[in-house]
Amino acid sequence: MRCPFCGQTDNKVVDSRVSKDASVIRRRRECLACHQRFTTYERVEEQETYVIKKDGSREVYDRGKVKKGIMLALQKRPVSVEVVEEFLDRLEASFAEQNRRELPTREIGEKVIGWLRLVDDVAYVRFASVYREFRDVQEFMDELKRLMTNRKDS
Repeated sequence: MRCPFCGQTDNKVVDSRVSKDASVIRRRRECLACHQRFTTYERVEEQETYVIKKDGSREVYDRGKVKKGIMLALQKRPVSVEVVEEFLDRLEASFAEQNRRELPTREIGEKVIGWLRLVDDVAYVRFASVYREFRDVQEFMDELKRLMTNRKDS
């Protein structure tokens, strides 16, 4: 570690502390050349996950975009933000467990739609109408009929 005061690389760690969530280590260092103290932060470098869009382009996965789509579908529905956050945590953990660095948007969308089907029928239909790009009222009605049939069978 290079001293920000004199540029020398010889230093010693005087104090180390772990952050509350254990994601960062704060270290106080003292330069052995000029005796100035400075702070460094250590964290695990996470590899970015990419989303492969329908047109084949790639972009960095953005939890906020997925959450925004879910929250729009859940607008004025009795599902808390905490429940959505828990789902997103599980979704991201499942991809991390599989060590996946590229995800098709279709796969993410299908997992969201499956979860919404279990959580709230209205939100499910709202999300499905946008995600599956219903072209007309008949496709919308067909999806509603499938939903009603599945509810009766359960």
